[in-house]
Amino acid sequence: MKTRVISGVVLLVVLALMLILGGPVLWTGLLIVSLIGTFELMRIMKTENRAMGYAAYLGVIIYYLAILVKKPEGVDETKFLLSALIIDLLIIMCVFVFTYPRYNANQAMAALFSIIYVAVMLSYVYRIRVTAGGIYTVWLVFVASWVNDTCAYFSGVTLGKHKMTPKLSPKKSIEGAIGGVVGATLVGLLFGAIVSKNLTDGISNPLLAFGSASFFGSFIAIVGDLAASAIKRSFKIKDYGKLIPGHGGILDRFDSVIFTAPVIYAAINIVNYIFRH
Repeated sequence: MKTRVISGVVLLVVLALMLILGGPVLWTGLLIVSLIGTFELMRIMKTENRAMGYAAYLGVIIYYLAILVKKPEGVDETKFLLSALIIDLLIIMCVFVFTYPRYNANQAMAALFSIIYVAVMLSYVYRIRVTAGGIYTVWLVFVASWVNDTCAYFSGVTLGKHKMTPKLSPKKSIEGAIGGVVGATLVGLLFGAIVSKNLTDGISNPLLAFGSASFFGSFIAIVGDLAASAIKRSFKIKDYGKLIPGHGGILDRFDSVIFTAPVIYAAINIVNYIFRH
C-alpha cells in the first residue's frame, strides 16, 4: 500500500506539472506515455521488439507530429490527422505484406488499434489544453476518470449489492458506478463554479459545460476501465506492466483517461456550439 501511495503521488505531481506547463512539455509527455502504452499492447501481441511493433511506434510519432505541425491555411485539422492515420495504416500493411507470413492479420490489426486506442485517444488531453480555457477544462479529464474511480470505490464498498458485470469485473457494482458518476459530476460542477470567473473567453456556459462534460466523461470512464479489463482477461494477464509500482503499467493507470479525454473534448465543444448558435 505504501509503495502504491508514493508512486501515485509522484505520478500526480508529474502530471500536474505537465498540465500546468502545457505546450511542448505536455505534448512530449503524452507522446512518451502513448509510446509506452503502445509498447504494452504490442507486448501482449508478442511484437514489441519486432518490425510490426516498430511500425506501431512510428505510427504514434507520425500522428503526434501531425498534431504539432502548423496546418496549411484552409486545411481542416481533422482531415489532416486522418491522413496521418492512413499513412500509419499503409506503413503497417507494408510490414505485413513484405514480411509475410511472419505476422498474422491479428497482429497487424492490433498495431493500428494500438495507435488509435492509445495515441489518438490520449492526444485529446493536449488538444483540450491548447483550446481557449484549456488550462482549466483539461482537468475535467481526470475528474471524470480518477475522481469517478474514487467515488465508485467508496460507493461500492458501502452500498454495492448488484453486480454490474459479474463475469468481467465481479467487484464492480451498479451502486458503485452510480456513485462514481454522481461524485465526479458534482466535483465537475463545483470546479466549474470556482473557475467560471476566469473563463470569460472560450467557454460559453462554464457550469453547464463542466457539469455535462464530467457526467458523460465519468460514464464513459466506466466503459474505459471495463474495456481494459476485457483486453487483459482475453490475453489472461493481470496487469499491462510494472512501470508504476503498485499500479501496474501505463494502460492500467490511464485506461479510463483514454476514454474520457475525447468525450470531454466533444462535450465542451458541443455546449459551446449550442450557446453560440
